[in-house]
Amino acid sequence: MPKVLREKIKRIENIAPGIFLMNIESGYIAENAKPGQFVNIKCCEGLNALLRRPISICRVDRSEGTFDIVFQVKGTGTEFLCRKQAGETVDLIGPLGNSFDIDDKYENIAVVGGGIGIFPLLFLLNEKKATKKTAFLGFRNKELIVLRKEFEQASDKLNISTDDGSEGYNGLITDLLEKDIVQAGYDMIYTCGPTPMIKKVCNIADSSSIKCQVSLEQRMGCGIGACLVCACKTKYGDDWEYSHVCKDGPVFSSSEVIFE
Repeated sequence: MPKVLREKIKRIENIAPGIFLMNIESGYIAENAKPGQFVNIKCCEGLNALLRRPISICRVDRSEGTFDIVFQVKGTGTEFLCRKQAGETVDLIGPLGNSFDIDDKYENIAVVGGGIGIFPLLFLLNEKKATKKTAFLGFRNKELIVLRKEFEQASDKLNISTDDGSEGYNGLITDLLEKDIVQAGYDMIYTCGPTPMIKKVCNIADSSSIKCQVSLEQRMGCGIGACLVCACKTKYGDDWEYSHVCKDGPVFSSSEVIFE
């Protein structure tokens, strides 16, 4: 059950150009959040940024009663958010949305993330019990690689690619997945990131008859399904319907989503 909360910021740090990690004290979120869920944050008071910003939960520490979000400064709201200091409070609603299926029956998993879409996948890796966990992370360049150590600790193998070849594989992260998938024997793939990357991951999974879950990124207003801003097309029998990423997602089965 999501709640409207006003919580204290314990730490905020700039971890890459334009990318910030914020550690927030919230026993309720830490106790109740599941991988794939998000919080809707009020970035500032007044009229400068009226709409809340949806930000995925990156990590929780239940013993400390804290959780992490990581966000990129992309507009007025996140510009105000990154200026906040430790000790200040943030107004948020959460945890929101549905979550990844991390059932124990999936023993050999892969996560595939691109850019700022990698963050909910770290939460998943930390929570998922599996015999083998492989991570595939793609970035634009070496400067924008974040949370490498955390992903190395949370997975059995970490693969990194950059668009410009400044670190790891030079090319798309889906190239590495495609090369690995024949022998890997995955029984579930989880993915989050840019839509073209997600679409490619879904095609690779489908061609190998592997289950796949996707976390979609969409602009949102309310975060609870009332404003209808975040509509996306999903399959409905032999036809299709509009689903809402905030309420029906953000996690969907790859077989549900219609990419256009």
